Amino acid sequence: MAFIITGDTHGTLDIDKVIRFFGEHEGEYKEDDYLIICGDVGVCGFSPDIEKETRRILGDLPVTVLFIDGNHEHHERLNDLSVDEWMGGKVHFIDSKIIHLMRGQIYNIDGVRFFTFGGAYSVDRYVRTEGVDWFPEEIPTREEYEEGLDNLEACGYKVDYIITHTAPREVAAALGYGEESIDEVALRRYLQQIADEADYKKWFFGHFHEDEVIEEVFVALYDDMVIID
Repeated sequence: MAFIITGDTHGTLDIDKVIRFFGEHEGEYKEDDYLIICGDVGVCGFSPDIEKETRRILGDLPVTVLFIDGNHEHHERLNDLSVDEWMGGKVHFIDSKIIHLMRGQIYNIDGVRFFTFGGAYSVDRYVRTEGVDWFPEEIPTREEYEEGLDNLEACGYKVDYIITHTAPREVAAALGYGEESIDEVALRRYLQQIADEADYKKWFFGHFHEDEVIEEVFVALYDDMVIID
């Protein structure tokens, strides 16, 4: 079993890296391997045609696709899906091979424990339309924050990997990003609290459209594909 982790795909806009990777590794992976996308995926997107093509591409992959939500998702439609349980945490099934890992959840996948927390602030919301191509639900609720901490407390704050869309406050600052809004400040401070208190091997995130490693632990992903096996 392997986990392949990458950054934002933005529907079909940045999905070529995924197509290219599995083309170069044809026959090496199967359904009990996993591709994990760190948000801004677009399986519930803003264009029906692009959404349909995104789902087709991901559904045709030989692996099971797991993703967290970013800020550029159709959050209303994503949140309208029924909530199921999978590997110990709450999920939305897009279909049997495409699964949304919800905020503040812990999943035990064949003995590998993941904590997930999607969401981020859209710095470009001023050129978007609320309820059409940006949604207030991009920012987590108090209940989601509390559920995440409760779940971490229940496992002694010990997981193997953390998957988020944006980064903890100090990590974002190390990448040169300021705090664009009070909402992003709150989210990054929340993630920083987890970064300071939890025990984990690596932390993977997207959002910033670059590939970088901070302090050998925090991994920003965009084009890179990281393999854990």
